[in-house]
Amino acid sequence: MGFGGISIWQLLIILAIVLLLFGTKRLRNIGADLGNAVKGFKGAMSSGEKDKETEPQQLTQAEGKKGDDALKGGVESRKEEKT
Repeated sequence: MGFGGISIWQLLIILAIVLLLFGTKRLRNIGADLGNAVKGFKGAMSSGEKDKETEPQQLTQAEGKKGDDALKGGVESRKEEKT
């Protein structure tokens, strides 16, 4: 017995039928496309994790810039009030 009640011989027969139906060239293309899709998915997942790591740093930097802008605006308005 093999996988779930299917023997190795039955799997080989199914593989031979698939090869006859699709041909080796088409199966090779399907395998390459599937491999590229998996590679792209992994790349997207890893870039998503990198984005999550850099988001807090970018937020704190943006908050610091907003604070600096607010300080500059307050100083400028005080200068205008004096003149």
